[in-house]
Amino acid sequence: MPKILKTPNRGFPPPAASSLKAASDFWQIQTAKARFSEVFRRARTEGPQRITRQGKDGVVMLAEEQYERLVGKSHQPKNLVQFFRQSPLVGVELDLKRDRDAGRDIDL
Repeated sequence: MPKILKTPNRGFPPPAASSLKAASDFWQIQTAKARFSEVFRRARTEGPQRITRQGKDGVVMLAEEQYERLVGKSHQPKNLVQFFRQSPLVGVELDLKRDRDAGRDIDL
């Protein structure tokens, strides 16, 4: 008779059913390593895949397009000069003069 191993709870409540997209979106690290190609394929076709370690959240594997959308890398300028050239404030005259403040007197 095969032995059934249970993963210990380790004091963490089980995730609410509503917070889980699908059980197949969650992988234990050992399974993810053994079936990396499948995890990779599912991340590309079905969406983010969560990989856990010892029952705790670890990492999320997601498609490059989703990553780019999250970090906005495709919309960021390549350098600081390009950033300022693309600014919506280009050509706006700003008055950057300030009154000199001598500070305040305090009793010590």
